[in-house]
Amino acid sequence: MTSGQFKPIPQIIMELPPIEQQKLFNEAFAIIRDLDWTDAVQLTALVMGNEALQEKLASVVVNYVTQTLRAEVQYGD
Repeated sequence: MTSGQFKPIPQIIMELPPIEQQKLFNEAFAIIRDLDWTDAVQLTALVMGNEALQEKLASVVVNYVTQTLRAEVQYGD
């Protein structure tokens, strides 16, 4: 991205082509695959209650954005 073009990461993900969304999904799913969950609510509770999982999933997204898309990630307050 060129200087001055800032977008939230969720917006960037939603604008990705389906094949790229699938690649990102596959990387994230590899982290949660072995967890015992039955629906999104239960998965959300598991992730939100586990800081290590949060960090791993955030790392997948940040690495994808910085390495694949060559974008800079800035953290808000």
